[in-house]
Amino acid sequence: NSPQQDLQRRSLTAVWHPCTQMARAAVVPPLPIARGEGAWLYDFEGRRYFDANSAWWVNLFGHSDAGINGAIKQQLDTLPHVMLAGCTHEPAVRLAERLSARTGGALGHCFFGSDGASAVEIALKQSFHSWRNLGRGEKREFVCLKNGYHGETIGALAVTDVAIFRDAYDPLLMRAHIVPSPDSRLGNEADALAAMRALLAERQGQIAAVIVEPLVQGAAGMVMHEPSYLKALRELTREFDVHLIADEIAVGCGRSGTFFAWEQTGADWPDFILLSKGITGGTLPLSLVLTTEEVYQAFWSEDVTRGFLHSHSYTGNALACAAANAVLDRFDAGQLAANREQADLLAQAFAPLAQDGRI
Repeated sequence: NSPQQDLQRRSLTAVWHPCTQMARAAVVPPLPIARGEGAWLYDFEGRRYFDANSAWWVNLFGHSDAGINGAIKQQLDTLPHVMLAGCTHEPAVRLAERLSARTGGALGHCFFGSDGASAVEIALKQSFHSWRNLGRGEKREFVCLKNGYHGETIGALAVTDVAIFRDAYDPLLMRAHIVPSPDSRLGNEADALAAMRALLAERQGQIAAVIVEPLVQGAAGMVMHEPSYLKALRELTREFDVHLIADEIAVGCGRSGTFFAWEQTGADWPDFILLSKGITGGTLPLSLVLTTEEVYQAFWSEDVTRGFLHSHSYTGNALACAAANAVLDRFDAGQLAANREQADLLAQAFAPLAQDGRI
């Protein structure tokens, strides 16, 4: 067998691949990748493939980016990892400070997770627990949008409305409220907001938070909505005293034309912003939950049980934080302007297809 075929065989024997029906993988085996460079992936026989989905939306600047790789290598020689409970380190502190600054200090507290779904779990827990610490433990319900996607762990699935991921585990899930999602193709923003208002008015005493994907519902098929919807939603959550969680795991880190998609709303910041995927430029797993002083203070107590007792062994890993800081360096150096230029070029290139109704 060739190195290509040998790796396919070994992978099918030993690796349970994600989001994969393995019976089908046995017929169409996984593509062995030897290396990546820029936008291209190369197999063991020298063929190259354009990485059109950016390695599951994580790769912002291409594979083997010298700046990110250099930051990781430098950190590796200094401090690869230390527990963040009882210790701290400069890459995590600097990353938290820089992300807070991008919100003007409105979201001044950063909690580290490992991946997008864990960030969703953290935000759901923080929302409920903060209300409980404030003597409002009855606020334990969550609201999500129709066709929304927030991850595949048990808590994240509870606020996900994508049947293929959710249905098998439905008996295990808490019951979230699902309201209509705005779709710019349907012009239904007013109806979606009316439905949200009606639910919040009815259940405000029991609802802890609303979770949304700002501007784009990715797993729903790239369903777009206007910033005006998000601004109105922020006003509704303020009016009815409900947290708002902005899941920017897919749309954050410059993918919508601003670093945070929320920047386009002109509204007050949400109570939580979640980041993952692109934050390390496709190198190492990391997620973050940014939240407000108000939420943070709800946990401030001499009583340990009122603290947010959530962690994993690699929380705030120094290598991942170093990579994320290198990503922010790129944005500080003007990456968004390059993104907009590239977007204009792509829009021009695909204009004929749009005119034909094919996209």
